[in-house]
Order: sequence, then C-alpha cells, then structure tokens
Amino acid sequence: MTLDLTTYRAHALSHAQALGLFEQVLGHEPVSAPGSGLSYALWVKGIRPIPARSGLDVVTVRLELTGRVFLPADTQPEDGVDVAVTGAVDGLMAAYSGDFELGGTVANVDLLGAHGPGLGAEFGYARFDSTTYRVATLTVPLIINDAWTEAP
Repeated sequence: MTLDLTTYRAHALSHAQALGLFEQVLGHEPVSAPGSGLSYALWVKGIRPIPARSGLDVVTVRLELTGRVFLPADTQPEDGVDVAVTGAVDGLMAAYSGDFELGGTVANVDLLGAHGPGLGAEFGYARFDSTTYRVATLTVPLIINDAWTEAP
C-alpha cells in the first residue's frame, strides 16, 4: 500500500466545505493573503510510523495534517472575530469527530492523542502583506493501518 494523501485530504476538506462557513477552502498552505472572509487551509505537517500498531511485515503510520482557519483581525465588529474563528473550529472538530474514519479511508482520526497530540487547535495571529489575520491552527492526526510493507 501507499499513502493516499489526495483521498484523505479530499475527505477532510469536504467537511470544511459542507459547513458553509468558509469563503474559500484550500488544500495547501497559503503563501499570500487568503482573502477577506473566513478561509480554511489544510496541509501535511508530518508522517511517522507507529511501532505499537505495526506488525511483523506492515507499518501503521500517523499522518499529521495542519489545518488553519483565517479571518482578517480587523473584521467588523472586532468583538465578533474570535466568535467566528472559534465557531469555525468547533464545526471542523465536530465534523472530524463525527466522521472518525474519514469515510472509511483511514483507521481513525486520533481524537484523543493515543499516538501523539490529539485533535486540537491553538489560536494566534499571522500576517500576510499588510493584513493581520486571526488564526486557529488545528492538528488533524490521521492513523493509517498497513501503509507500508516491511521487506526482510
């Protein structure tokens, strides 16, 4: 087997699109300002074998995705910026929890962190050009059984 990032990412992004909250949903980390409304982007952070779940001839892996919600920090009313970003994170985390196997494409979303940091979000700011964005950076950890075959 091989890792099928296109499929995993498509399922994860479909949840963001289905929420109807985002002006745009991207399958990559933006290198320029993502827009004036709520935006969501998803990209790969890391891939690691999981010894405790691997067998004698196959390897289970943890594919960790980073998701980021963006909203210009000067969006009016400014008191609503955190409300909007937190609401988007809540919707995303509920969707990933509710589709625990991403449509049967992964063993599971590592919600509680059995094999590293679990599903979660950290809030902060990011600057693109002259615009400061309020952001929430999600950890979306996916467990994929039998991703690689070990050769003797």
